[in-house]
Amino acid sequence: MSIDVTDAASFAAAAGASPQAIADLERYRSYLIEWNEKMNLVGPATLDIFWSRHAWDSAQILPLAPEALTWADLGTGAGLPGIVLAILGKERPGFHVHLVDSLAKRCRFLTEVVNGLSLPASVHNSRAEDLSLTVDIVTARACAPLSRLLGYAQPYLRRGAQALFLKGQDVASELEDAARAWDFDADVSPSLSDARGRIVRIRRLGRGRKS
Repeated sequence: MSIDVTDAASFAAAAGASPQAIADLERYRSYLIEWNEKMNLVGPATLDIFWSRHAWDSAQILPLAPEALTWADLGTGAGLPGIVLAILGKERPGFHVHLVDSLAKRCRFLTEVVNGLSLPASVHNSRAEDLSLTVDIVTARACAPLSRLLGYAQPYLRRGAQALFLKGQDVASELEDAARAWDFDADVSPSLSDARGRIVRIRRLGRGRKS
């Protein structure tokens, strides 16, 4: 069942966000608006529904891993969900988000946001599978079909991470396709931000389909 978030106040209530986090999210939105005029970070129309489409869609995965302190956001793009997670985790000792993107100009944007908001985050201009990071959770949103995404995430899961992927309404076909190449355990839960969305948790991942 989705939770109706329409503005900063309803987001704060849904996510339990502090006034400082709301202020940082407002500044992040300003960065998105400014930079979106120079490069395609997010769909322009989605900026009008920032609190539901971007902030709440990202924030909803935090309670699914309440003890996790280290995160890697693969193909983070505009910093979703990673920047939102870093803002919400800013006051937690030891919390850190690795923002991974292969496009240098997006990384320049991410670096400006991270530095401007003093976020507990690192920007990596790299392909996800080329990094040697040990994290609690690996995540991604709108990065790639699940079958390819599992390839990016495999090194992280091999080092002990679990995965939380934000996916759309085609998740069933993505899971079916991924199962042709991968052996994995997946739990699927409904998105709280969009009735059509799903969150896929991967606990175990290996090459080759299940026998």
